[in-house]
Amino acid sequence: MADINIQRKKSSPSPWLLILLVLAVVGAAAWYLLRHDDQPADMTPPAAVEEATRVAPDSTTGAETGPAPANEGVNNMASEAAPVTPEVLAAFAKTSPAEPTYPREGLRLLTSALVDLADRDDLRDASVSEKRDGLTSATARLSEPNTSVRPGLVAAAGLMQAMQQKRYPALEPSVAELVSRATQLSGRTETAADQQQMQEFFTRAAEIVRTLSEPAS
Repeated sequence: MADINIQRKKSSPSPWLLILLVLAVVGAAAWYLLRHDDQPADMTPPAAVEEATRVAPDSTTGAETGPAPANEGVNNMASEAAPVTPEVLAAFAKTSPAEPTYPREGLRLLTSALVDLADRDDLRDASVSEKRDGLTSATARLSEPNTSVRPGLVAAAGLMQAMQQKRYPALEPSVAELVSRATQLSGRTETAADQQQMQEFFTRAAEIVRTLSEPAS
């Protein structure tokens, strides 16, 4: 009797499995499309992006090494202190000595005028140079608070005396009297008497500087 080969019929895949697979593929595609649609589109032109990312140059870069402005020389000349003339000293001496800055400003102006005179060829010698250095040393800290002006006033009178002895013998009485006044000054202007003495000193000093500024006879 012949053997009959009986093969079991393979079961076909369930239609629900195919449906789930299709739904999974569709859902994945929909999620991908929706995710890209939610992101805002970058509408910035490429040139604008490049300009935005470019670092703005510092306006001060190269200012130290660049060419100087055309009017820089004029500004520097304007900022330089003008020479102090006898007229400037005389005009200042007439201002109010009650001002707190009167002694310091007067000594500053007097020092500037005397230093210029001391550098004159016909007045320069060892004695004048020594007195000049003493005056600049006495007024080096004049801008600092609580600095007494008395040493500077005495030094200024001493420098005028050295220049008088060099070329102006006729000024001897006036300069000697100014030196005596300088030694008697307190350097303060708190009282009316102090203010008057300080003003008289600068007034007489301006007169002497006027004569020293003229050619020696």
